[in-house]
Amino acid sequence: MESVKITWMQDGKQRESAVTYSPAAAKDYKGYKEEQDGASDVQIVPAQI
Repeated sequence: MESVKITWMQDGKQRESAVTYSPAAAKDYKGYKEEQDGASDVQIVPAQI
């Protein structure tokens, strides 16, 4: 099963989710992150396990 993470920019720093998600779940969490104040450039990327 493929695992992915979410990355985004916040406060001038590149951030990465501490957990991995299934691709389907990541789409939901990406939407939540995009709605967060100060978060930009939200992307779903392959997880390095």
